[in-house]
Amino acid sequence: QVQLVESGGGLVQPGGSLRLSCAASGSFFRTSAMGWYRQAPGKQRELVATISSDLITNYADSVKGRFTISRDNAKKTVYLQMNNVVPEDTAVYYCNAYRWAHNYWGQGTQVTVSS
Repeated sequence: QVQLVESGGGLVQPGGSLRLSCAASGSFFRTSAMGWYRQAPGKQRELVATISSDLITNYADSVKGRFTISRDNAKKTVYLQMNNVVPEDTAVYYCNAYRWAHNYWGQGTQVTVSS
């Protein structure tokens, strides 16, 4: 019954900003590590950012300084603030939850960076 639902994707111009949201169901959220991953056509899924239950964050080198991951436990939502985006950020972005060695995934939201 655990579900992760992403939203906020779309078309954005290079240099622009976008905020992705991931709404979680169930009671696991507070103690789960959360993350964002992305997958471009023909490429493997890669880590974008993670945030632990105690708010420790980790970012891929390609997005450091541009993206910020955050979470709101009361709303059971994790966010990815994307600033100064570049065409290479184009991908399907997936929300991830990790708890007790189990991974849960959303269906993804498309982000396209183009002028």
